[in-house]
Amino acid sequence: MKELQEQVNDFVKKYHLETSPELRYLDLVSEVGEVGKELLKGSHYGKETFSKTEDLALELGDVLFSLLCLSNCLDISLEESLKQVLQKYETRFQEKGNIGSGN
Repeated sequence: MKELQEQVNDFVKKYHLETSPELRYLDLVSEVGEVGKELLKGSHYGKETFSKTEDLALELGDVLFSLLCLSNCLDISLEESLKQVLQKYETRFQEKGNIGSGN
């Protein structure tokens, strides 16, 4: 994950794509919406069994790129964040039998 963050950081610097965390967040949300659109298209808006669309993988790549940009902008290691979250879920599962945050 660290290598991916470095690769994206280098790309952003090379093409002068630096921007604020707020704009990075909006971009991420927009890209997640595009994934949703592809999921809907893949089921013909719920009328058929889902089938991957041609663009779904690219849209997921856009989400990953946007998330990596946001984490870099905030100087947050996604690798460390993921380790912490997995530990949090492990603890919840052992205590409650599921990973949900609700009571």
